[in-house]
Parts: sequence; structure tokens; C-alpha cells
Amino acid sequence: MNFFERQRQVRRLSTRLVLLFVLAVVGIVVVVNLAALFAFNATTADPGQLAGFVAMVTVATVAAIGLAALVRTLALRGGGGKVARELGGVPVPANTTDPELRRLRNVVEEMALASGVPVPEVFVLPEETAINAFAAGWTPSDAAVAVTRGALQRLNRDELQGVIAHEFSHVVNGDMRLNIRLMGLLFGILFLTVIGRGLARAGVIGGGRSRGNNSGGSAAPLALVGLALLVAGYVGVLAGRLIQASVSRQREYLADASAVQYTRQTRGIAGALKKIGGLADGSELTSPKRDEVGHMLFGEAARTSWFATHPPLVDRIKALEPSFDPAELQHLSRQWAAAPPSGRQEDVAMGLAPAAAPGQPGAPGQPGAPGRPAAAGQETSGRARQAQPGPPGHGARITVAPDEVLGRVAAPTESAYAHAAAILDRIPDPLLERARDRAAAVPLLLGLLLSAEPEVRQHQYLAVAQRHGQELADGARRAADDLVTLPAELRLPLAELAFPALRERPDAELESLLTAVFTLINADGAINVTEYCLSRLLLAELEESLRPDSRWRPDRRKLTDARSAAAALLAILAQVGHPERTEAERAFQAGIGTLLPGTNLPYAPPENGVLALETAWPVLDGLRPADKERLVAATVAVISHDGMMTVPEIELLRTICGLLHCPLPPMAGAVTG
Repeated sequence: MNFFERQRQVRRLSTRLVLLFVLAVVGIVVVVNLAALFAFNATTADPGQLAGFVAMVTVATVAAIGLAALVRTLALRGGGGKVARELGGVPVPANTTDPELRRLRNVVEEMALASGVPVPEVFVLPEETAINAFAAGWTPSDAAVAVTRGALQRLNRDELQGVIAHEFSHVVNGDMRLNIRLMGLLFGILFLTVIGRGLARAGVIGGGRSRGNNSGGSAAPLALVGLALLVAGYVGVLAGRLIQASVSRQREYLADASAVQYTRQTRGIAGALKKIGGLADGSELTSPKRDEVGHMLFGEAARTSWFATHPPLVDRIKALEPSFDPAELQHLSRQWAAAPPSGRQEDVAMGLAPAAAPGQPGAPGQPGAPGRPAAAGQETSGRARQAQPGPPGHGARITVAPDEVLGRVAAPTESAYAHAAAILDRIPDPLLERARDRAAAVPLLLGLLLSAEPEVRQHQYLAVAQRHGQELADGARRAADDLVTLPAELRLPLAELAFPALRERPDAELESLLTAVFTLINADGAINVTEYCLSRLLLAELEESLRPDSRWRPDRRKLTDARSAAAALLAILAQVGHPERTEAERAFQAGIGTLLPGTNLPYAPPENGVLALETAWPVLDGLRPADKERLVAATVAVISHDGMMTVPEIELLRTICGLLHCPLPPMAGAVTG
């Protein structure tokens, strides 16, 4: 199943979620109405009064559920970090020296670069000793990945990588948005339980008092309604479990398979699942909010539940290792009861990490609690375990089949993961430190966006100085000077690495940064396509990170409605890649033939160049998955019209795919020179 088919599946699941939610609300309304009719002796009323009474109760019930769901959804607009903090998550510092936390950040950074998405916020749940993890957020730009302390301590690097790869499949395939919506809807249908408990308690207390002062039994109906709401609430609990199970179980199999595709080995994720089954804590969380987030976790939130949100553990392992014997879990359980596994010690034994110095976290007897720094034995880089081949040089021309490009959208492979590790190795340490520093990240990002052309750069510098201050303009120019020798294929990854540090800035500063990026884009019409697309991608990611969109926003725009916007994009790409107009027109027609077969559109690049795309992106990003797939194929057809793609062209394609929310991992093909 490719990315675009997965998007269609997510939309079908969204439709199913709405239908199940409506059915749950109908069931709750019926229960509440029946209870209200008997509680207030309304069954004997005339038909007109009865209909009015039922309508009033129905409206009140639906309004309570809808308002609760809306309030909860709005409360989650802070993105994935909001969910992680509600569960007791603690952010992992970008410059941490704790070996377990450093290993976690390395794995997350490598996986993000391999997936072609911004590096998410990283959290650890320090109070949770079980093995579990989740990814949450509305989009990849505001995503957060959280793991439990038990996962950090018990999983070796391969197993942790498998778990993180599983969660990243949810990030890139759009599952997170569905998950976080489900949290809001579940809160709505469970809200009546809270009201019912309060009314029942008030009715019982009020009933006792009324008997003492002979004021009648006015509290009895209140107690009965409260009990009815409790029953209705438990109907909601039942419905919520059904909804969670229906939208979650099959996706977990797909995410497990994606994790294997990412890492090209089953032992990691299968080993993590075995440790869940063999350790006493399993994957069970202690947080009171565990049921609310059960559908988004790596493993079951509780050992017993009416309807499991995940497939049986043994079935998940067998899907990865068909020869697995369930009796192995009993053997592992006895073994680990005597000596629980240590992920760090297993890393050392497998040669994935250096041995820790005595007394340091990660050494025997020193599990390395989160937040404790270590001067020795720490994993300074997940890439240190083995040398990885680097990506092709800037001037290389690569043979890449268009179908192969489409197959790689949101589907990083082991080679993409190796390239991500190599990319991190190639970025100089001083630049990595600045990208991870909350104070230095802003001027570094603006420096990345300054044009290589001296005249254009001067226009941009003056515009930033005039509108945002001399200090920021000077910092951006110094950063740009330091970035002169940084290859083009490393600029986008460096910007993505800066996102966690940017998210730590106050909202007001991020708003100012958004304005500054927009200023750079519009400072001079001579900005080239590559510089423009990188600037526009980062602007879009910043906007989504700062203002996550929680609206129900199905992508249903038809390609025929976006024809002019798509033609403008293809014409600009053809013009950039082919200086000769004849060749440019041929490349453009190749793209149009892929996009709209049988359609004859004239080759007419917009007069205002890349700035014409400012109005095109919202239109193109709103296309249906099938039409978006054809647009990406058409883009590839234009860029690879000569059968070859240069590294700058591939990076340009990656930024365009990012703007269309079709993340494209690093690619490699047959390098010809």
C-alpha cells in the first residue's frame, strides 16, 4: 500500500469514525430520553407535550456531548506536545548528554531526516516503567514523539529504532490527525458519565435531606436522571472502545510492517514486542488518561479491556516472525524476572555503543535515569556504530525512474535511513550545535534562506533590517557567510533539525520569524526556484507548528479545479531545468501528458516567476489523494524529462513534495557522474 492509498484509507477511517460517533450519540440519546420520561412521569403527557419534552432532552444531550468534544478538541490544538505533557511527558533537551536520552534523540533525528519531515518534539514519560510510546499531533510540523522510561531502559538501540519507526509511520501517513480527533470525540461521549455521577450523588444527598424535612421527593428524579446518565455514559464507554478498536487494530499491523520497511530488519520491533510480553510491566501505563490515548500507543495501555485497541501481541510477533513460538514468551518471562534486560548493556554487547565508564549512567548498576548527564559512555552519535555511504555529490546526475519516486513518498527504506545518518555525519558539528540551540536557531534559519546571489542577498538583508531590526539582519548574514560551503543537499536537513529549538521560542517570536521568512521570499523577484521552495516549505512548517489546524478538512478538490495552478508549477519547473525554450516546452508537455492525458495546454511560464506559486500552493495541497499522486508524477516527469536528475533537482522535488504534504525521503539511484 503506497502513501496515497494510505491517505485514502485514512479518509475512509475518518468517515467511519464520524458514523460510529453518530451511532454512539444516538444510543446515548435514546437511553437519556427513556430515563427522563420515567423520571418526570412524562409518559402520560399528550403527544404534543411528549414530543416537545423528547426534543428538549435530545437537544440538551447532543449539545452537552458536542460542546464537550469541541472544548476537548480545542484544548488539544497545542499539537503533540500538549498530549505528551498531559500524560506527564518531560521534553528531552536537544543538547542532552545522558546516554539513553542522547540515543533517543539520535534515533528520532535520523528517522525524521530519512522520512523527509521536520524533527518532532521528543518527550520521555519518566513515571512509566512499562514499554510504550506514541506519536501525536495534527501535522508532522507540530508532532511529538514520546517514549516511556521503561522503553529507554529496557530496549536496545535496534528495538528502540523499531518502535520509533513504527511511530513515524503514523506521523507521515496522517494517522496522528485521526488519533487526536478521536481523543476529542471520546471525551464528548464519556462526558455524560461525569455529569451523571454528579447528579446521582446530588440526588442521593438531596433525597436524604428531603426525607428529614418532609419537603417531598423532588430529589428522586434528579437521582434517577443521574443514574440514567451514568448508564448512558457507560454506553459511551462501550461505544468508545468499539470505535478505538475499529480504527486502530489494522493500522497497527500496517505500522509494524512500515517499521520493518524503514529499518530492513524485524529483530528490532519484534524484540520490543517480546519484551512487552515477557516483562511484568508489559506496556501498561499508570496515567489516568491512558484509556483516552489507548488507540495511539505502541502497545496496549491496560492488560484487560473490553475491546482491545491493538491486535494480540502474539499475532503481531508472528506477523513479523512466522516461526515464533508463543512458549518463548514464558521462557523470557522467567529469565527476565531474575535479571531484567538493560538496553544499554545489550548495545555494548552488540557493538552498537561504547562501554560506559564505572559509575556513569549505562554502566552496570547505573540505569541512566533521564536528565542525568554522563561524561563517558554516552552515545554521541547513532551513526558511530558503522560507517555509512554518503549521498552523491552536488554535481552528480542520478538515474531515477518516476515510478520509483512515487513508491518512495512517505516510505523511507534502509538506504534512506543510511543516507540520513550520513547527512548528519556531513553537517559540521558547530552548525549542528547552532541548529539545536534555541538562541542560535533563528538567525541560522534565516541565514539558510538568504540568496546566494550577492545583489538579491543585499535586498533581503536590507528588508530584514528595516522590518525586523539590525541585530537579526546581521545575525542572519553572519550565519549565511558560515553556510557558504554547505552543500545544497544539506541545507534542508539542517533546517529540519532546527525545528525542536524553534518550538521552544515564545509564540510572539515565532510570529516575528514567520514575518521575517515572508519578507525574505518577497524581498526581490530574482530569488531562484530552489531558494523560494525551501523558504516556502519552512514558512508552511512554521505556520503549522505555531497554529495547528484542528478543523475537519478533507482534501476533496478535483484536479480539473486546480488546472491553472498545476500548469503554473510545471511551467516554472520546465523553465528552470531547461534553458532552451524548445526543451522546456517538451518537458512541460511531458508533465501535462502525465497530469491530464489528452489535454493540450500552452507552455506559458508566469511573468512574476516563482511568486505566482503563492496562490497555487493552497489549491494544490487541497487535491484528493489520487489527484495529488498524479501531480507528483507530473512534477517528476518534468524534472526527469532527460532521464536524469541532479542532486539540486532532487532536493527541489523534495521541497515541493513537502509543500504538498507528501514527504519524500532522501533518494539515491545510479550515479553517472
